[in-house]
Amino acid sequence: MINLATYAAQAQHVIAAGQFLYGEGWSPATSSNYSARIDEQHLAITVSGKHKGQLKAEDIMIVDLAGQPVLSQQKSSAETLLHCVLYEWQAEIGAVLHTHSKAATVLTRLLADQDQLVLEGYELQKAFPGVTSHEGQVVIPIFENTQDIRTLAGQSLSYLEQYPDTPAYLIRGHGLYTWGKTMADTLRHIEAMEFLMACELELLKVAR
Repeated sequence: MINLATYAAQAQHVIAAGQFLYGEGWSPATSSNYSARIDEQHLAITVSGKHKGQLKAEDIMIVDLAGQPVLSQQKSSAETLLHCVLYEWQAEIGAVLHTHSKAATVLTRLLADQDQLVLEGYELQKAFPGVTSHEGQVVIPIFENTQDIRTLAGQSLSYLEQYPDTPAYLIRGHGLYTWGKTMADTLRHIEAMEFLMACELELLKVAR
């Protein structure tokens, strides 16, 4: 049985995340989708087509790990399966955030001939789990944008199973996915990624 008190608490975390991310300009209009784990088999996720800076309790629904609605007739994001495979992949993941920032959109298009973003030499790399020094590399895969979400879910899961320390991934011309044990951890990863992507964009400008 689903613990409705847990669902309500997680829904509030999702709403607060939406207000913050919209305020930063990383989730414009009705773009993006967010979720938080309720239990081993269920998550709270944003309803499709809702303005992320104006989320209300009724804009957060429950789905199971197959992406099917539970106790609701509403429709979740078309990208729900991208959340579900992450929760199945690692039981300790407590939240998943997907944003559509300008930096993520532009940088991945500029890197059109590359399938990864390599971050190196930044102190802020230490915002990610297991990273203790700026001297190493953090590799963020870039997947091609597609409406075939089931295929993309499979591609992302296959990559993460091979490289389990990966803290995030990008979809070209689309946006960023990241996750963490808690919503606070996941928001920290978003902030770090946005700063690092902005730095990479500045470096590309200088190089040109």
